Amino acid sequence: MPLGNLAKSDGRREDRDEVHYRARATHADGRTLQLLIVNISPHGFMARCDASVAEDDQLRVTLPGLGAVPADVRWALGGRVGCELGKPIGLGDYYELLAAILR
Repeated sequence: MPLGNLAKSDGRREDRDEVHYRARATHADGRTLQLLIVNISPHGFMARCDASVAEDDQLRVTLPGLGAVPADVRWALGGRVGCELGKPIGLGDYYELLAAILR
């Protein structure tokens, strides 16, 4: 049985845009983390991270044009993390963010 588009079948609010963006994040304990964001939406993102991060951890992720935004880790598995942004990105700001990331 084909899996299809997992973004639609796993209960997400919206599809995600595929990206390849290296971002810096700060953990609630003050550690600096390097993330490779691989997909993003106005509500959250999935990233690869070599540092130890756990479900429910709180991060501040630096994004182009937005600065440091809060993000809550919703899941962490095998060097990948799924984060929900503290506040959704407005559509205009989101398109500007995508343009900056995809340059």
